[in-house]
Amino acid sequence: MLKIDETFTFNEFDRIVVGCSTGPDSMALVDMLLKVRDKYKLDIIVAHVNHNVRKESFEEAKFLEEYCSKNNLVFESMIIENYGDDNFHNEARFIRYNFFENIVHKYEAKYLMTAHHGDDLIETILMRIVRGSNLSGYGGFKSIIEMDDYTIVRPLINYTKDELEEYDKENNVPFFVDASNSKDTYTRNRYRKYILPFLKEEDSNVHEKFLKFSNSLYEASKYIIKSRDKALTRVLEEDKVLIDKFLLEDDYIQKEILYYLLSDFYQDDLILVNDKHINLMMNLIKSSKVNSYVNLPNEVLAKKDYNYFEIIRETEVITGYEIEFDNYVTLPNKHSIERIEETEDNSNNICRLNSEDITLPLIVRTRKLGDKIQVKGLGGSKKVKDIFIDKKISLANRDNWPIVVDSTGKIVWIPGLKKSVFDKKKSENYDIILKYR
Repeated sequence: MLKIDETFTFNEFDRIVVGCSTGPDSMALVDMLLKVRDKYKLDIIVAHVNHNVRKESFEEAKFLEEYCSKNNLVFESMIIENYGDDNFHNEARFIRYNFFENIVHKYEAKYLMTAHHGDDLIETILMRIVRGSNLSGYGGFKSIIEMDDYTIVRPLINYTKDELEEYDKENNVPFFVDASNSKDTYTRNRYRKYILPFLKEEDSNVHEKFLKFSNSLYEASKYIIKSRDKALTRVLEEDKVLIDKFLLEDDYIQKEILYYLLSDFYQDDLILVNDKHINLMMNLIKSSKVNSYVNLPNEVLAKKDYNYFEIIRETEVITGYEIEFDNYVTLPNKHSIERIEETEDNSNNICRLNSEDITLPLIVRTRKLGDKIQVKGLGGSKKVKDIFIDKKISLANRDNWPIVVDSTGKIVWIPGLKKSVFDKKKSENYDIILKYR
């Protein structure tokens, strides 16, 4: 039976989205919810992300879809086609939570439930201590988090991983084991394999002590938050920090303000931001430069503009567009792309394509998170973001720079900047010539 936080109770007809990987933890959670579904008349939606890095992942997704059909559960899934960030785990978490939130909104669900358990909490706390955080960050993650229009609930925080696997065994719950979870390559795995066994030998109920520690830190942080909130009224102007007023605050409160601003961009259990990032932002704020920025994980920017400082998601400032290309298109950046009959020009303003190599129609759009292009002559792919940086394209211009893709999403050309492997030499076969003016 679910041992959910005492502050949480089900109500009849609650609609719940459950993040499920097919691992022993999330399958146990789905089974527990099935056991109380009729009692509370719950509406359960299972959301699954295929990370597309193991051949078994497609078998697992198919199994879960069939399992949901058998148990009269709504099944929603997505496949991560491309990764743009250098840190796989960081980007996978970012994409996964975006997907879960979209499903929550699609079904107007009240709750998003994930299968984080007591061992996960221990690992997260230890990793945060080593990497650096603030007081609430050292608490790991909460079992219940109120979002704007739904609630994240982690019902398994009182269980250990061993207890969940025992539950699966006793209740004949099927599950898959991800072999990559045992690899020492990943930081969390090393904590799981080498540190947790030692702690559990010292005290088999150590997860309860860490939960108490976590709750104590969150209680203490409430007092700090009161001081921080008062400071926010003094330093914020329309979500931007007034630097001159910010620098008058206590050093500790300054950092708390930065963590508060970051909380809009990172889920509380994502170990993405640490002391290094806080120091980068503090150095930016105190620098003599009047206009500058620093990059944060997952395409988030910390920007300084004279006396103003703000944190934004880089993709938020894009004037987004997606236009199906026929023979001519006028672009928001006051340029155009047109199909022409012939030219001697071989610059990056010209692209020659063979329609047999791509899927028509072509689409002209703005950049997306994780965009990559197979660069002609490079023998591999490169992030669009890095091309913009190499070409010294300003942030403002990156936001509406055209990218030409085919109907499958493959980038075939970045007009004026870079050609893809789909571009043809004049001596090769092609039936489409595009010109960027």
